[in-house]
Amino acid sequence: MKTLITSLLFALFTFNLSAQNLQRGTYGYLYCHMSDNGEFTAYALSRDGLHYHDLNEGKAVMDAHALAGIEGGQRDAYVCRKSDSGKGYLMVTTDMCVAKSKQWYNYGINLLKSDDLIHWTSTTFDFRKGSTIFCDPESPDIIADWSKINRVWAPQIFWDPDYVWSNGERGGYFIYYSIWSFNEEDKYDRMVYSYADKSFTKLTKPRVLFDWGYATIDADINYLESDHKYHMLIKKEGGHPGIFQTKADKLTGPWPEPDESDFVSFEGNKKCEGSSAFQIVGEKGWRVAYIQYSDRPKHYRICQTDEYLKGFHSPADIQGVTAPQHGSFMRLTKKEYKRLEKHFNASK
Repeated sequence: MKTLITSLLFALFTFNLSAQNLQRGTYGYLYCHMSDNGEFTAYALSRDGLHYHDLNEGKAVMDAHALAGIEGGQRDAYVCRKSDSGKGYLMVTTDMCVAKSKQWYNYGINLLKSDDLIHWTSTTFDFRKGSTIFCDPESPDIIADWSKINRVWAPQIFWDPDYVWSNGERGGYFIYYSIWSFNEEDKYDRMVYSYADKSFTKLTKPRVLFDWGYATIDADINYLESDHKYHMLIKKEGGHPGIFQTKADKLTGPWPEPDESDFVSFEGNKKCEGSSAFQIVGEKGWRVAYIQYSDRPKHYRICQTDEYLKGFHSPADIQGVTAPQHGSFMRLTKKEYKRLEKHFNASK
């Protein structure tokens, strides 16, 4: 009976009217990020969400060469809990290695899963192969010639319990990212989305999420209880460039162009990207992390906003992390926190 009640409560919590990633834990925070010392994934832990310490001395926490099947490099790591079962973890990374290719192009992404945040398996999607890599090859294409793909950047995950697959099964992982190709009709990076199945090994063809007429990358979506809407942080590379916010009633939009007056303004003309919003337990407002990359050295900052993810203010450099770069944040239980510390400290 206890097991049945627990299962029912979890189902009610997970399969509600709003899509959202499962949140759990009040003991600490995991910052999972690409290292600026190399194109690999690194971890840092914090008890308060602001002051961190590296795991594994800031070195790789997994084998990028084995898990990134195209170029052997991992960028822009985004981590979250597995929402359909509540057990396990998911990650997506940009499969890219500028150090190897000597160019700012890439061809695909990696979908990873783990039972413990330590050991990971990966499914690589090389978009140059075209329709054959997707689980719905008969669906329309938004790319005229897949072999001309030149960017598939910064994927992130959002659990959608209301997505319906062709076989009638409900629930999928909304994977959103930017894409660009050398096809004549593709002028700039566009935000698109696919759905991944519960096994996290199948992916639908991309669909355009929005197109504002100029390049947009590095989207970060969160569902806010304050207004029951989906809020997106996004890097605009056209119009007035910078990190802005927009909101929608549904994950798939429509996503209107942002308010030009509400953006990360305190960096002046310095270039920013890779935003990631998270909440510290007990706070109504949000924290927004991002990389200010035009300075040397670069600055990875965490600023504050209100409960509506508006009014950016009070930026401060992240504390205690070696070579922080584009990444994401996830709350941890005490058991998870201690397990990661024990494993990676012992691995020195």
